[in-house]
Amino acid sequence: MDIWSKTLRVVSFGVALAVLLGAQSVLTQVCMAQEPIVYPAKGQGTDQVEKDKYECYQWARQQTGFDPMKAPVVQTTAPQEKGGALRGAAGGAILGVAVGAIAGDAGKGAAIGAASGGIIGGARRHRSRQDQKQWAQQEHAGYEQQRGQYNRAWGACMEGREYTVK
Repeated sequence: MDIWSKTLRVVSFGVALAVLLGAQSVLTQVCMAQEPIVYPAKGQGTDQVEKDKYECYQWARQQTGFDPMKAPVVQTTAPQEKGGALRGAAGGAILGVAVGAIAGDAGKGAAIGAASGGIIGGARRHRSRQDQKQWAQQEHAGYEQQRGQYNRAWGACMEGREYTVK
């Protein structure tokens, strides 16, 4: 494996990691933003409120399979970043040298190959980034759905114990 391949693998891993961490950060913020507010409608004391909250947490977790106390987990694999103008240009230049050598002008072939490879690589990277953005949005929507189901179950349990939940 040459130095370019190793470098591109490290960069691709770094981009994928950044996307994962970005999704994790968004999911963590959502988790904190969705905490329901409870009012003891029948004058329940602080100890009773905490006991009821915990028991409803256990029940809602069991009913939904979702645990809001755990850090959000990425459900699917992030798409790999592909292409890039630099990588495309390098590959195009190598191919261009070979084609240019056959045609009699390796330098001109390399220049043409680099230019067209750079354009194609840039388009690939743009499409790859769009795929990563869509993946992060899907992960976020999946988390929102699970958290919403948990919140509804937890709220139903608390309302059953005569609390007002908003």
